[in-house]
Amino acid sequence: MRTLQPPHWVRPKGYSNGVAARGEIVFLAGQVGWNREEKLESDGFVEQAEQALRNIVVLLGEAGAAPEHVVRLTWFVGDAREYNDCRQSLADAYRRVMGRHFPAMSVIEVAGFIEEGAKLEIEATAVVPDS
Repeated sequence: MRTLQPPHWVRPKGYSNGVAARGEIVFLAGQVGWNREEKLESDGFVEQAEQALRNIVVLLGEAGAAPEHVVRLTWFVGDAREYNDCRQSLADAYRRVMGRHFPAMSVIEVAGFIEEGAKLEIEATAVVPDS
């Protein structure tokens, strides 16, 4: 995996502008912050984000992948202000689950979610290197 960072660009904080990788591609559907029984245990944004990331890690394991294989995360948030207001706590939660691996990321504000009470949804794409 190789980070795409033009030397004359400002280095992004908490994500990469681009990633190049070779191997088996793993696509994960959007994950909300619910547990394995599809129940939200919290209405807090950071808590739901941390659980959604944990769900992603569990699914990655099913493909023989781990957080360091993630090349892209797309975050869909119901309230951009809420996302921005808790960025430090969110960064701490992210590092607890994903470590210091920062793939290409996008954050998109949306009107709502199918799952009642969800505050965000995160899609992931990973590449497991060829052996």
